[in-house]
Amino acid sequence: MTAPHGSFDSVPDFSSPTPNHNANASATRDRAADRRALLALGVGSFGIGTGEFVIMGLLPDAARDLAITIPEAGHLISAYALGVVIGAPLLAVLGARWPRRNLLIALMSFFAIGNFASALAPGYVPMLVVRLLTGFPHGTYFGVAALVAAGLVPRERRAQAVGLVMLGLTTATLVGVPIAAGIGTWLGWRAAFMIVGAIGALTVLLVWRWVPFVPADRHASPLRELSALARKQVWFTLGIGAIGFGGMFAVFSYVKPTMLEVAHMPASGIPVVLALFGVGMVAGNLAGARLADKALMPTIGGVLIWSALVLGAFVYTAPHPWLASLNVMLVGTAVALGPPLQIRLMDVAGDAQTLAAALNHSAFNMANALGAWLGGVTIAAGLGWTSTGWVGMLLAMAGLAVFAWSLMSAARREIAVTA
Repeated sequence: MTAPHGSFDSVPDFSSPTPNHNANASATRDRAADRRALLALGVGSFGIGTGEFVIMGLLPDAARDLAITIPEAGHLISAYALGVVIGAPLLAVLGARWPRRNLLIALMSFFAIGNFASALAPGYVPMLVVRLLTGFPHGTYFGVAALVAAGLVPRERRAQAVGLVMLGLTTATLVGVPIAAGIGTWLGWRAAFMIVGAIGALTVLLVWRWVPFVPADRHASPLRELSALARKQVWFTLGIGAIGFGGMFAVFSYVKPTMLEVAHMPASGIPVVLALFGVGMVAGNLAGARLADKALMPTIGGVLIWSALVLGAFVYTAPHPWLASLNVMLVGTAVALGPPLQIRLMDVAGDAQTLAAALNHSAFNMANALGAWLGGVTIAAGLGWTSTGWVGMLLAMAGLAVFAWSLMSAARREIAVTA
């Protein structure tokens, strides 16, 4: 008679996998599936990062083809940024009831079509409209992708998962933009947008195949998403990003003329400086994500202090080519603020996760506009190219002040609740 399973007389059958072997194999498959899902999300952020920044290196070509001035061509950059600011909250609210994988597929399809349309736009005004619309899915994609990534890993590794998604964006500045810009210079600036559109289409396929389907929250609604706007800590977190992150853009927006006019660097050295900035962004993103998983709030405060120091140092290193180049790389590490702020929004948004996560990237684009504008104001006022370093330092310190205000407000609320 065969002994019952689990009795002392039973003999293990080593010819078939034991429960532990099955569990280990299942865990290995799950980890591999999670890595594929994160890769799919990262490819999308790589495409968005390439599409956002590639036009900056092709402005003269676009201006010549569209029969406009270079400053007018610069409005194409502004139109995209405005699209991000408008589209992030709008699409997050409209997509509140959608399963997140379906929403990601729709957003990247929209992005891909927008870039193909950019490559085919017949004139300046149609191009301006297309760039505006192409920016719409940007913030919502990053927000939803961050939520999906955080849901794939244990809570103590959320920031690292979000960092891997954002790694695509930072890698785009180092690899995607130079390659697309080079191809655009060789085959025409419109070819760069065809490449970005193709990356978007590839992302649609990868997300469909590799990102797990999770049914939509049946309690989700546009009204519930809008409830995020009633939470004070959500506004504090967005303010930290919109102000404190602006310092990096104040310096980087004018890094080329600063290196040429102040450091007297030859034009051939500028690509090296831009590459170093990209290296700094990649390193900062990874470091910020890892530190945020260990100590979220100290990481946010620490990155703001670090940003103030390296931005202020640029005033003094700018006349020296090698020191300035190293400083630009350190300025790029300020992107370490991204993953911890994304996680902070998840923690304070309550049930309004999608809108809050998407608004993070609206805040970053506002930081881009604010930093570039204030840097331009000081240069136009005759304070010199290096004045952007002072602007950056002051913006980082202002972000730190908002951060301190946020901590005090949270402490007061906790005391009130306890009382």
